[in-house]
Amino acid sequence: MDRSNGSLEKNSKTSDDRETKEVNSTAQKFVHFSEEEEDLVFRMHRLIGNRWELIAGRIPGRTAEEIEMFWAIKHQDK
Repeated sequence: MDRSNGSLEKNSKTSDDRETKEVNSTAQKFVHFSEEEEDLVFRMHRLIGNRWELIAGRIPGRTAEEIEMFWAIKHQDK
């Protein structure tokens, strides 16, 4: 598992030596946001930054930890 950049992915090789990435089960749990939720997270983050509790308060059923994990996963390669 590569933790050098905060990634939750593990690199592995396929039988033809192509490298694939596997996201651990914790990360997969948080990846599934609706398009409306994603849009709201991005707009709120632009306004208030990394204030995950405030952002989560605007999205029913989401916790600050879920929002932060979503953000980290979306921005891990940038």
